[in-house]
Amino acid sequence: QSAVNVPRDFEGCSTLRKYFGQLHYLQSRIPMGAEQEAAVPIAWTEIFSGKTVTHEDIKYEQACILYNLGALHSMLGAMDKRVSEECAAGAFTYLRDHFPHSYSVDMSHQILNLNINLMLGQAQECLLEKSMLDNRKSFLVARISAQVVDYYKEACRALENSETASLLGKIQKDWKKLVQMKIYYFAAVAHLHMGKQAEEQQKFGERVIYFQSALDKLNEAIKLAKGQPETVQEALRFTMDVIGGKYNSAKKDNDFIYHEAVPALDTLQSVKGAPLVKALPVNPTDPAVTGPDIFAKLVPMAAHEASSLYSEEKAKLLRDVMAKIEAKNEVLDQFMDSMQLDPETVDNLDMYSHIPPILMEKCAALSVRPDTVKNLVQSMQVLSGVFTDVEASLKEIRDLLEEDEAQERKLQELLGKVPLPQGSPLPPSPGLAEVSKECSKYMEVHEKASFTNTELHKAMNLHIGNLRLLSGPLEQVRAALPSPTLTEDDKQVLQNLKRILAKVQEMRDQRMSLEQQLREMIQKDDITTSLVTTDRSEMKKLFEEQLKKYDQIKVYLEQNLAAQENVLKALTDANVKYAAVRKALGEVEHKWNTTVQTLVASYEAYEDLMKKSQEGKDFYTDLEGKAAKLLEKARAACQAAEANRQQILEKEMKKQPPPRPTAPKPALQRKPLELETGGPDAGDLPSLSSLVLSELPEELRSL
Repeated sequence: QSAVNVPRDFEGCSTLRKYFGQLHYLQSRIPMGAEQEAAVPIAWTEIFSGKTVTHEDIKYEQACILYNLGALHSMLGAMDKRVSEECAAGAFTYLRDHFPHSYSVDMSHQILNLNINLMLGQAQECLLEKSMLDNRKSFLVARISAQVVDYYKEACRALENSETASLLGKIQKDWKKLVQMKIYYFAAVAHLHMGKQAEEQQKFGERVIYFQSALDKLNEAIKLAKGQPETVQEALRFTMDVIGGKYNSAKKDNDFIYHEAVPALDTLQSVKGAPLVKALPVNPTDPAVTGPDIFAKLVPMAAHEASSLYSEEKAKLLRDVMAKIEAKNEVLDQFMDSMQLDPETVDNLDMYSHIPPILMEKCAALSVRPDTVKNLVQSMQVLSGVFTDVEASLKEIRDLLEEDEAQERKLQELLGKVPLPQGSPLPPSPGLAEVSKECSKYMEVHEKASFTNTELHKAMNLHIGNLRLLSGPLEQVRAALPSPTLTEDDKQVLQNLKRILAKVQEMRDQRMSLEQQLREMIQKDDITTSLVTTDRSEMKKLFEEQLKKYDQIKVYLEQNLAAQENVLKALTDANVKYAAVRKALGEVEHKWNTTVQTLVASYEAYEDLMKKSQEGKDFYTDLEGKAAKLLEKARAACQAAEANRQQILEKEMKKQPPPRPTAPKPALQRKPLELETGGPDAGDLPSLSSLVLSELPEELRSL
């Protein structure tokens, strides 16, 4: 109802556009076309004949609405709404190109052509008026005016058609006369400005002929303007004053001053029109014009099927793109793996400028324990002292046992027993057997512990220096860590390599971003609504147009992939130069890591060293006590064994007869336990048998 009784303003145009769009949405879903199941009779009155025309076809309704849209825009254009002529031309053009011409005579091809060219001609007139007001160049104004002439000539041809003449009747003659008048008038304006251009170029002969031609055409226009409104007559008179004055002045100047030959008009280049207006396109599915589709929830099965086909087209596009991306990524990954270049650690120079956190932690721990090294040294000293004491005790026991064995061997020889081969041990005396056994056991334990003790001391000596370093100033710790020495050329090589590695990462990131954008675009791309309102024959074309939206991102991806070869070539060259620097940095890094690990190991070994040192002290303290007791026991046993040997010797002496006096003999070497019984002083000494060994001074007992 609103579209039938539309107000004659721009709101009316909006109403017609919305209704036209909704009719388009409706006919895509409901079979209301000619001879279809839901077709209903639609009646409209022809504008020229006044007859009522009825068709059972929704397209007829659309065609009538579109015609009225063009007509309404032409009315608004006549009311000085300058842009409306182009809108009117657009409506009539869409009607001519998309709908049958058989619905009614006022929708015939000739009538629509007439309307289109009338609208475009008037729109070009508006541009011509503005160009003259803006003082544009004469040649441009001439071309714009020539295009007005061209549009009106096309309109005139449509008016001269017999079918149009019979339909329009008297109107046809009036319109034809008016259009012809406009043709002559704007041809005159075109030649006026061509004369102005000739004047600017100082072609005074051409100026005369153009002004003369303009005057001639204006005179023809004036003849055809009889019966036109006074405003038209006034405009013609004003133009006559301008052109007449220009012509008279030009002719006079040329006759008396310039004397240039005046060429024939047909020898000059014709003025080619410059079309600066166009029929504004009509888009029946533009939601900004039609508003929301009120039938949006009605989606035919054919649209779903077409949507599936479109989804497959999108999937094919994605597969093609991803195949290229994955191929390039595989090459890139293999190349980077072979290079073994990590952008984060390609130079490692930052790590040498500070103490690593793990080492700082150890330094901080030692700073609150200042006696660490002192305690370890003292523990070593105490352990060494106890070790020495144990070793001395065991040596003394061993010496006692060896001395006892030597005395026992001498006694056996004295008594005339067969001596044992030198080096063969004598069976120990009963009291010393146990001492010898325990001594052997302690010696064995001591020898084993001695090896452990030696290793412990080595470990302590190794770690004490590191612990002293960790306990000292941080500057000394930093100075103790190795650091690389690079030349300016080395630094330049590193910077270049890092720059190219950054480019590689940038290329990766951009590629991932573009891929993600493409996936998101495809995911969100739903053209079901457009498919509903598109004819099946236009589906392929629609798919092609819709897929063009991916062209830009595909171009970006192609550029990204194409850049890879150059980037990798540059990286190869940079890596060759980096080889020597890399080797040097690798060696320094290895030394640095080894030093850090050694220092950390020394810290972590401290508690273990203290524990083992304490265990060593406890072990040797215990062993020292046992060795001391064994030493006392050995001394007592040795004394008992010595006393026993003295008793045996005394008994043997009693059994022997006293010696006969003999001549004095040279002194014999003294033997243990052997006294001379004769001699001048023999009577002063008590007899050996009367002496008790225990009563003798200790230093004489062995004698």
